[in-house]
Amino acid sequence: MERRELEAKGFLVTPGFIDLHAHLREPGFEESETIASGSRAAVRGGFTTICAMANTEPAIDSPGLVAEVIARGRAAAAARVLPIATITRGRAGRELADLIELAAAGAIAFSDDGSPVDDARLFRHALEYARTKDLLIIEHAQDMTLSAKGVMHEGVVSARLGLPGIPSAAEEVAVARDIAIAEMTGARLHLTHISTRGAIASIRDAKSRGIRITCDVTPHHLAMTDDWVAGVREFAWERDGSRARVETATKANAPLSESERARLPERESRPAPTPRATLYDSATKVNPPLRGWSDVRALWDGLVDGTVDAIATDHAPHVSVRKDVEFDQAAFGISGLETALSLVLGGMNAGWCDRDTVIRALTSGPARVLGIPIRDDDWIAIDLDAEWTVAADALDSLSKNTPLLERRLRGRVVYAVVGGQARYEGGLRGASPVGSR
Repeated sequence: MERRELEAKGFLVTPGFIDLHAHLREPGFEESETIASGSRAAVRGGFTTICAMANTEPAIDSPGLVAEVIARGRAAAAARVLPIATITRGRAGRELADLIELAAAGAIAFSDDGSPVDDARLFRHALEYARTKDLLIIEHAQDMTLSAKGVMHEGVVSARLGLPGIPSAAEEVAVARDIAIAEMTGARLHLTHISTRGAIASIRDAKSRGIRITCDVTPHHLAMTDDWVAGVREFAWERDGSRARVETATKANAPLSESERARLPERESRPAPTPRATLYDSATKVNPPLRGWSDVRALWDGLVDGTVDAIATDHAPHVSVRKDVEFDQAAFGISGLETALSLVLGGMNAGWCDRDTVIRALTSGPARVLGIPIRDDDWIAIDLDAEWTVAADALDSLSKNTPLLERRLRGRVVYAVVGGQARYEGGLRGASPVGSR
């Protein structure tokens, strides 16, 4: 099908999305995801290119493993798969991997994601080494001594739920360190899944000073707050900044008392019913954790003013035995490739961002971070009005760990072309009829 034909039917046609951060789990954890299943999920979500993170088993720290990921990606015949290799051997944080050799084998960037490079001297050496060939280092900015055994954002909600928290400072201290080392070395540094307003402020300042730093945010950090752990199911833009009603809702999902209701602002005194889920829903457990409303708003502000370069999914699929357990024992991660577009369109439709900014953050923004061109033969068609319900049996990802199950969303990819070949067209069958727009 031709682009013009789809545009004539009222669909939005854009370049294919590029995901800087996806966990495809192969090799080692194929029960959670494979390169084939993950790349199929990607094209359904509009991502024609995905960067596969290196925290597999074994970790992607040798040219042979890089080549294997590339070969399996090609065989899948879905989204284009670009391997990210490790910064350190085995992601152990003790000695550098051979970045130049890995780049020659096809690694697009380097990251120990999930295991930040704690040794500042080693991290400096990694950036200096990468700078010699202008290679890209991607860092999960987190001070592990501050995050310790935390399982969600440290704040009012974590205190009421009795769960150990991960303070915003764990990210903000690490971001400050990473910026200082990037400035010292002059290397390219990308900070992934930024989640706090303080981190956004530091990155904004660093960019103003000409430091070669970029960053991304995730759809779930743009849409959800820490209140989701407590069973509240409002998107951030649906709350419009009110904290009182949600904080009281964490009390075992109890209705508001008369005294609590009296303390609410007048316009919130008769709140509409809120969709709710179970307390301690492990599908909401992510790292970095879902943050507060002001953090979410700061991420959107950073997207609008260009501080944030890209939206990346941090697609982190897990089999049910790793998620359907007590919250503090569950693995971190949300399966997000197939719901990413709908989440960011929700914020756009609420007036938090314009369409051009959203599309840029999913296309030219990540392309610029990676230093790759936008391909004319990668494109997608979107039905902006399509409403659909997230159902486990309808997701292509092998794992279904998302708190959005049974949620009604709006906006969906109906057609995807990769390298000039149609890789997904099933969405056309459920597309909105012409004239309904």
